[in-house]
Amino acid sequence: MKTSSTKNKAPLKEYRKKRNFDVTGEPQGTRSGAKSAGALLYVIQKHQASHLHYDFRLEWRGVLLSWAVPKGPSLDPSVKRLATPVEDHPLEYGGFEGVIPEGEYGGGTVMLWDRGAWTPEDPDVDAALEKGELKFTLAGKKLRGSWVLVRTKLVQTKLGYGGSKKPQWLLIKHRDRYASPDDVLVDQPRSVLTKRTLAEIARAQHGDAAKAAKGDPVKAAEG
Repeated sequence: MKTSSTKNKAPLKEYRKKRNFDVTGEPQGTRSGAKSAGALLYVIQKHQASHLHYDFRLEWRGVLLSWAVPKGPSLDPSVKRLATPVEDHPLEYGGFEGVIPEGEYGGGTVMLWDRGAWTPEDPDVDAALEKGELKFTLAGKKLRGSWVLVRTKLVQTKLGYGGSKKPQWLLIKHRDRYASPDDVLVDQPRSVLTKRTLAEIARAQHGDAAKAAKGDPVKAAEG
């Protein structure tokens, strides 16, 4: 199974094929194959496109391995969140926040919801990805502690990524001092980069603020 970019000689080929960089402000990616300085990058981007979802990304072998998590992460270990793998993204994407023009792939508003570093708990990350069970520790602004990604089975995706069958994963929080029944998505809804809501990000870049606001909890709009 080609979950890891280690089996792809051109890891960003699919990413670039889907985007028109004359139109979108997303980074084309010039650092493919290069490592970022220091710790491995971890990012979650909240994305109000045709539907609201959270893009969970882990740096590995010079790219950001990526999963779309429709309901977002949960701090509750009893809650298993579906995660659908999508194409590898460039490391530069880890700093992207803004509006993707309507009509383009992923058209809508992107928020840098969380960012930090991750540490594998498995000695062989590639083997863990191949096996379908990757354990890791997050050191983000919002998510911390031990987590696991577990592959389940092939199902027909309904996330708008071509309608093909994709291997489904589950994102699960391990029981530790960072586990909580609190809803982090509601309690901490703003960007870690700019402290803005989705609607505020869209408004600042002349995007569809009304559409973006559908992804903001009431608490964020009032705060």
